[in-house]
Amino acid sequence: MDPLTILSDEEVFFQNEIQKFALKQIAPKVASMDESEQIDPAIIEQCFAMGLMGIEIPEKFGGAGGSFFQSILAIEEIAKVDPGVSVFVDVQNTLVNNILSRWGTESQKEIFYPKLVKDHVGCFCLTEPNSGSDAFSLTSRAYLDGDSWCLEGKKIFITNANEASIFVIFANIKPEDGYKGITAFIVEKGMQGLSIGKKEKKLGIRASSTCEVIFENLRVPKENVIGDLGKGYKIAIETLNEGRIGIAAQMLGLADGAYHHALKYTHEREQFGKKINSFQSVQFQLAKMRTEIEACRLLVYNAARLKDAKKPFTREAAMAKYFVSEVSEQVASLSLELLGGYGFIKEFPLEKYYRDVKIGKIYEGTSNLQLQTIYKLCSSDI
Repeated sequence: MDPLTILSDEEVFFQNEIQKFALKQIAPKVASMDESEQIDPAIIEQCFAMGLMGIEIPEKFGGAGGSFFQSILAIEEIAKVDPGVSVFVDVQNTLVNNILSRWGTESQKEIFYPKLVKDHVGCFCLTEPNSGSDAFSLTSRAYLDGDSWCLEGKKIFITNANEASIFVIFANIKPEDGYKGITAFIVEKGMQGLSIGKKEKKLGIRASSTCEVIFENLRVPKENVIGDLGKGYKIAIETLNEGRIGIAAQMLGLADGAYHHALKYTHEREQFGKKINSFQSVQFQLAKMRTEIEACRLLVYNAARLKDAKKPFTREAAMAKYFVSEVSEQVASLSLELLGGYGFIKEFPLEKYYRDVKIGKIYEGTSNLQLQTIYKLCSSDI
């Protein structure tokens, strides 16, 4: 059954094309990528060839010239098949490309957009060993040395780091000013002093790489500063607000994928001489999941539409990420249970959805941080 939400003809066509790509190209490789803990290089090439790594990048730079909403549709559709590949596409579009779009100079766009469209993977380097939810207690340092900035520090849990050629790194140029010294820099693979550290072994989304990014005496040209000096905190906060819609879309797709696998199974599995979907208890569970997934979809789409309309969306993004990550965990769990023992083995996809879903409550802002944001922005309710 198609989603109940209204899409334009162009959006439906785009969604269908991504769905075909995910089912034909990604689905056959999901299990092997999960086992090997890396995205198949052919899938990466196909994501670029499909234009999925530069959805909002203007056509004059080789991008698709699409909308943020289309990025969200792509993230959702891919996540129905593999949330690991979905977050790979998500980070490129909602974080890296968005930063350049909003704060990059024309010169930076001319240099980096064509690369991000063609074959360069980007990553967003903010989290450090002692700064997780308190992201702005970061200790990475940047100091001016002649015509270059010199960066020292280490980032952890960086998505796409293993495949990345472009790194957006946040470091503090004036620690005595606290978060007001944080500045964003564009760094390219191959620059002396940049290295990739330990690759994490994870519970879920294992195809997506999560690594340390280390910089020691890393010299970065002055022209690679993104935005104003000391305004990196603003760039990070506002970019993560957009990124949270992407994570919500990823969790939405995951929930939808898990639900449809469970729905199909209940139409095939027989117990006590009849299909298990004929039992009212099963029917009610499926009906509840379907309703909650559609509620999630409305939250995600609404936040994305607001972003495209250049209207305030921070509260709606937080609501979407919070609610969808909660619902998707419940849906993944219940879908697995509907398969009984089969849901617990790797031959069926539900155990992977169940492993993949847990990260939704954690990265790009925990559920508690989303609730805090929502509450702060509810003053208008009085």
